[in-house]
Amino acid sequence: MIGAPIVSHVLPGLGVIRELVARGHRVTYADDPALADRITATGAEFVPCTTVLPVAGNDWPADPVAAMGLFLDEAVQALPQLRTAYDDDPADLYLYDIGAYAARALAESQGRPLMQLSPSFVAWEGYEDEVAAHLRALPGAGAYRERFAHWLAGCGAATLDVDAFSGTPARALALIPRAMQPSADKVDTGAVTFVGPCFDAAADHGRWTRPEGAENVLLISLGSAYTHRPEFYRQCLAAYGNLSGLHIVLQIGKYTDPRELGDIPPNVEVHSWVPQRAILEQADAFLTHAGMGGCGEGLLGGVPMIAVPQGAEQFMNADRLVELGVARRIDTPDATAETLRAALEELIADPEVARRCAQLRADARSEGGPRRAADLIEDMLAPGGVRTRPESAPTPAPGPT
Repeated sequence: MIGAPIVSHVLPGLGVIRELVARGHRVTYADDPALADRITATGAEFVPCTTVLPVAGNDWPADPVAAMGLFLDEAVQALPQLRTAYDDDPADLYLYDIGAYAARALAESQGRPLMQLSPSFVAWEGYEDEVAAHLRALPGAGAYRERFAHWLAGCGAATLDVDAFSGTPARALALIPRAMQPSADKVDTGAVTFVGPCFDAAADHGRWTRPEGAENVLLISLGSAYTHRPEFYRQCLAAYGNLSGLHIVLQIGKYTDPRELGDIPPNVEVHSWVPQRAILEQADAFLTHAGMGGCGEGLLGGVPMIAVPQGAEQFMNADRLVELGVARRIDTPDATAETLRAALEELIADPEVARRCAQLRADARSEGGPRRAADLIEDMLAPGGVRTRPESAPTPAPGPT
């Protein structure tokens, strides 16, 4: 596995890695040393591949073309590191993150099969006109594509067209609930299989106990990237603090000082990090930035969500949650104490929201997770596509796969 050095890209697939190791496969995982502990906890062999992405300082550009350029820079500097690790010890199959372009170049240069693990939604029929064409029209996109093509021409890749190389490969596993996929009925199911989030449950050491007497529990978390939002947190405290019967778990991340929040009401616990999935199993609602990982965790937990998107694809994700009937979207400028409180009251009181949450929870859990993903990976490893081990317990996904 060759990953991207971003926590939200690594966590959704660690369960697959653990499952492959448990089945007796030798699994190596190349990524930045900052993620080594999370990766080695699965039993995989860690291969260091240092990053130039701005993950340490959380300094991502708002311009999408500039952000794409950073991932190309990452590929240029990562490929020599990967060659050092794998040219004399090539893998039988390469798994790779959507942002790990160097992985595809390496696999193609070695003539090895590869499968993408996507922690976000995948392209669909019509994506080219609806999304990609708009990106190519942005200032600087032409120069970016020329630079990408120049790198492809000299890196040993067999696929030299920029769009084909950076697009969906012949085989991909989507590590998201199918319900979160835009235009899911237009996705090429011959290439992509939805297996749902594959978090590493065995490594979730964190525990959380619901306080006695709490009628409702609300988890508030903006994930790992867009977390320095003290004014937003203060609005949350004003909205939900001191409400009878309501207990709040507020995750503020490592970039916010709790002293920036002012007085903390007695029904609120504040942390820089929380065991999110453990809390969502016991929570009644989830205020989230609508990153794909958080959306998946919310659907798996069967909780209604207040989506406050902060950037990137989160706005699309927030709208999708609303379409599914399990969320209210509130943009940050509109996130006042009044709107936040009203959204929570509406969600908790609506029986149809509860019904939809329960149905989507069941759907997400039926998609198979790590065991089904490992089965499909083994299909690629088996000569001629013939399985070398019995199928695990049936875990059907909704719709054709």
